[in-house]
Amino acid sequence: MTATICGFLSDDSLEVRTASLHLRNLRSVIRLDAATVLLQWSAGGLLFLWFTTRRREVGVGYGWLLRGNYLLLAVGAAALGFHFDVVPVREAASIAVAVGALFALVMSIVRRKAGVSGQTDEHDRRSARVAEMTGIEREVATRTEGPEFDPRLDLIAPALGAVGLVAAALDAGGNPAVSLLRAFAGAAFLGAVSDAMLLGHWYLVQPGLPRRHLNELVKVLGWVWPFEIISLLLPTGMVSVWNGSIDDGWSGQLGWFWAACAVGTIVLVWVTRAALRERYYSAVMAATGLLYLAILTAFGTDLVARAVLSG
Repeated sequence: MTATICGFLSDDSLEVRTASLHLRNLRSVIRLDAATVLLQWSAGGLLFLWFTTRRREVGVGYGWLLRGNYLLLAVGAAALGFHFDVVPVREAASIAVAVGALFALVMSIVRRKAGVSGQTDEHDRRSARVAEMTGIEREVATRTEGPEFDPRLDLIAPALGAVGLVAAALDAGGNPAVSLLRAFAGAAFLGAVSDAMLLGHWYLVQPGLPRRHLNELVKVLGWVWPFEIISLLLPTGMVSVWNGSIDDGWSGQLGWFWAACAVGTIVLVWVTRAALRERYYSAVMAATGLLYLAILTAFGTDLVARAVLSG
């Protein structure tokens, strides 16, 4: 009986040691440079804000929403960089991105009364069409004198952020070309999927917004996807997790989870584009729901790989 009890205790101790080992492996794997990720996210998101608003058809509130969010992400990037592992140029660039986003936000608020010319023109076009079809008196949008916000101001912040991404990529070590590709592909990947999801929600605020804006962002996400995947497969990349050269701490399971996220993202992009081809307005809401899922798989694609490869 004593031997049996000792056997049970030994088995329990072995399980505890195994669990402890897995926990240590997980901690060693998940050493992700959050400051760089937040800088990528903010710079990429602000770049695609300009991409969406450059035609002057999206309401000013959309710009306020995105500039405010990405401004906070840039501040967070600087704070985490200073707290954990300082890369001076990266941290300076993060602060510059926040200042650039704040400047664009203030200018947009100051010039808000001028409205957005494309949005006003679209309103008049739709009103004229309704008047022709129904005979109802046409309602013309009110126009205010003065300069409207110039969307090119939104390019200042991502341009400054690019300097920080170069510094972060070179500081990461390894092959400089691969590091640079990962930095910029990741910024575009995270920015495009985040802006697409947020823009899908904006159609609730601005129902008459042409669908082509969301279509364009989803197409760009599909174009960026191969660059993101290739950058994370190049040596030393996720192939090393599959062949056992890199231990992910979970017997290769994180490598297959990454593959599932990567495939899931491009499938969701394809399904979203198919949904947007439907004529009904509900198709935009369906596409937005699919983009919610794409956010999860896209971040899984980027962050899981970075966590494993940084270990």
